[in-house]
Amino acid sequence: MTSRTHPWQGIHVATALPFNDDGSVDHLGFGNHVAWLAANGCDGVCPNGSLGEYQTLTPEERAKVVETAVAASPEGFTVMPGVAAYGADESRRWAEQARDAGAASVLALPPNTFKADEETVVAHYREVAKAGLPVVAYNNPYDTKVDLSAALLARLHAEGLIVAVKEFTGDVRRAYEIAELAPELDLLVGSDDVLLELGIAGAVGWIAGYPNAIPQSTVRLYELVTSGKAEDITTALPIYRDLHSLLRWDSKTEFVQAIKLSMDIAGRKGGACRQPRSPLPADTAARITADTEAVLAKGYR
Repeated sequence: MTSRTHPWQGIHVATALPFNDDGSVDHLGFGNHVAWLAANGCDGVCPNGSLGEYQTLTPEERAKVVETAVAASPEGFTVMPGVAAYGADESRRWAEQARDAGAASVLALPPNTFKADEETVVAHYREVAKAGLPVVAYNNPYDTKVDLSAALLARLHAEGLIVAVKEFTGDVRRAYEIAELAPELDLLVGSDDVLLELGIAGAVGWIAGYPNAIPQSTVRLYELVTSGKAEDITTALPIYRDLHSLLRWDSKTEFVQAIKLSMDIAGRKGGACRQPRSPLPADTAARITADTEAVLAKGYR
């Protein structure tokens, strides 16, 4: 596992969720996957994120996913459930459920049903923080239409509402502004295809998609890009170039289907998605297959 001083640091895999042939959640398979990620060097998991198709789960399924992840986690391996919901009260309740299940932190989007103003966003995080677990903010303005700017993140951190941010904008310049305005706020890589850039910029964690398929190689890459050593960046660059055609699927609309397909090709159970995510068009599936096979052919695992 990677070096970290807080449970939200290091590599937390945004876990894909397997389903049985009848469409029900394969909790046994999911638990096995969590244990496999731990055995392959990851630091924790983020269940019930978008990659885990949380929007399609019943409340009972969603709660059991968290419980399954905690039960499958060995000592030192931490669980950071996503607690996104339509309202602050519901997000707080999911944070409370995560706390009671034994999670170490939670990942929280801002309100995601309308373009909330700053005071609404702050009130939202105040409510989630009441659960008592460390809160990692998730900045994804593409889906939420709410941009957690560096100034807003600094305000949330100053009030003690968040400990870190998952930065998904892809704008690597954000890292430096966040460090200037909130130097004690931890930066977590939020998109696989800016891992190197944000690692150089000071990220202390990665909420990751592609370790679902190739954990050993992605863990190694993370260790190199976050070591602070120039020689490690030199070592990381050719690896990053080899993996980048695959890593960039994490930031595309089809990322759930893409990562599940890569898992299938790599010998893991990815499988089908629930509606509204439909099967990939043949040309897209062929591209992902080619990208995955090229990476595996070079020995990445």
